[in-house]
Amino acid sequence: MTTGVISQIPFVDLAAQHAPIAAELEAIFRASITKTDFILGKSVSQFEEAFATYCDAPYAIGIDNGTAALEMLLRAYDIGPGDEVITVANTFIATVLAISSVGATPVLVDIDPVSYNMDPAKLEAAITERTRGIVAVHLYGQPADMDPILEIGRKHNLLVMEDAAQAHGAYYKGKRCGALGDGAAFSFYPAKNLGACGDGGALVVPTAELAERIKMLRNYGQREKYHHVTLGFNHRLDTLQAGILSVKLRHLDGWNAARAHHAHHYNRLLADMPGIVAPTEMDYAQAVWHLYVVRVADRDGLRAYLQEQHIGTGIHYPIPCHLQEAYTYLGYPRGSFPVTEAYADQIVSLPMYAEMTDDMVEYVVEHVHRFISQ
Repeated sequence: MTTGVISQIPFVDLAAQHAPIAAELEAIFRASITKTDFILGKSVSQFEEAFATYCDAPYAIGIDNGTAALEMLLRAYDIGPGDEVITVANTFIATVLAISSVGATPVLVDIDPVSYNMDPAKLEAAITERTRGIVAVHLYGQPADMDPILEIGRKHNLLVMEDAAQAHGAYYKGKRCGALGDGAAFSFYPAKNLGACGDGGALVVPTAELAERIKMLRNYGQREKYHHVTLGFNHRLDTLQAGILSVKLRHLDGWNAARAHHAHHYNRLLADMPGIVAPTEMDYAQAVWHLYVVRVADRDGLRAYLQEQHIGTGIHYPIPCHLQEAYTYLGYPRGSFPVTEAYADQIVSLPMYAEMTDDMVEYVVEHVHRFISQ
């Protein structure tokens, strides 16, 4: 199937991403050292403006990481002790940690078996008189089905927020993720489609009032230096990381297009292969394929075999949030979310990054087929 010699395929290859833009990144680093504007320098506001424009949203605010971004959004809406916020069991724990960090109670629902995102049909039954908001997660770079989620949210006068940590540039029915509800949190962890060279995050919000409040919250609650209007935090995006993100933002659409090409190539090659379930791009979505996640019965066996062939893999995520020791207090026993739990034992993430080639995709699939056929 493949041509040429392939010795290894890592799960992700940031060195391959950085090599073509090394001169641009080095220039940003040199400028930051020369100007010494390391905290909330000019590059931060420049990136915020560019990222808001990219998301087709009015305002973006740089935050030091994606978890803090979601926490700051919840705090800006005065969500706290006594409140409940609904999200999904099938997500990285950061989504749920942000909710509990403000003192609110996370309420979980199961996922749609095709999209792996929040099942809107499960949502309304989870709403109580204490519910303040919904956090819809665009997992793996595929948008959640936002229209029914927003409809339920509006019906019950709830905030609807997006965890877009894996969905930079994704579209839902022609609209960018991040500008679909009452605010969205992004992560710029290095391996994300838009990743910093360190930690970073951002909030995209619909109003000037909300943006101003978040800017104060991230910077000790001050509107100007030493004038503290509210109780705040230290959650500022570094100037250096903002500059790096501005460089990478110019390349993001091209990288996303390459990821989509590889995902569709994977899908074509896996379409008729028994024993493996490839992901489905929903008809309302233009996914950005942060991860390419398949399901297979002997997940651990496949991973071990691929490792022997020097092919990297991952699991996103092996233990659902409600079964984590930290969240036993929520009272969800095993069996509470059957789709999430079944998938957690089957999912495996295959290599996915823009700099892959068709030969590399074919090499991975060739070895997946060998394992399943043996």
